[in-house]
Amino acid sequence: MNHRFAAALRPLLGAAGSAVAREFRTLLLMLLATGGLWGFIELADEVAEGQTHDIDTAILLALRNPADPTDPLGPRWVEELFRDFTALGGVGVIVFITLASAGYLALQRKYRALLLLTIAVSGSLLINTALKLGFDRPRPDLVPHGAYVYTASFPSGHAMLATATYLTLGALLARVLPDRRTKLFVLTMAVVLCLLVGFSRVYLGVHWPSDVAAGWMVGTAWALLWWLVARWLQRERIVEETET
Repeated sequence: MNHRFAAALRPLLGAAGSAVAREFRTLLLMLLATGGLWGFIELADEVAEGQTHDIDTAILLALRNPADPTDPLGPRWVEELFRDFTALGGVGVIVFITLASAGYLALQRKYRALLLLTIAVSGSLLINTALKLGFDRPRPDLVPHGAYVYTASFPSGHAMLATATYLTLGALLARVLPDRRTKLFVLTMAVVLCLLVGFSRVYLGVHWPSDVAAGWMVGTAWALLWWLVARWLQRERIVEETET
């Protein structure tokens, strides 16, 4: 009798445990998104008051040859390498990757997931543009720029767009992978790519470090917000599940 009761109870306990784990993950995502937004607001306030100037200057100059500020640290191939990394956060590359991902979702007939991805990425571009216009921070003028720039400095568009896009795509890909180690690997690579794109902007002298940090923060908060929206919409059967 006890064995039968235990066997009947086991599925219920498993379902309850899954529900608790799901709610915990949701709460964690909410806390991380809130933390990213709060961090951005605090950093933006310090930038507006000029409190980040000294540390921005120190970091930017630390990445240059002390005898020649026009020369980034390392041989020429390192500079070219970081130009390659910085291109991965450019609007052209981001748009191409988003369109390619949207095409894949269309072939899989996941049209609502496609719409969600498009809104998440295009929304990050619009928000970044609005923030740049609002803060209108000048670009660094301490060292020559290692890449062409056309917009204001704060927050870094490359850092924000890369973070919002690659974290979102990494999460979508992780949902179709079979085991946790592979999921963790994919998400880790997405994070590393975002870090490399952001660091390349400082190395090339086109952004203050605080610009990049702000881009990472608001990009992460935006990506996490859309993860939460996607989870809720999938639970309500409004958006297609990404698992195969």
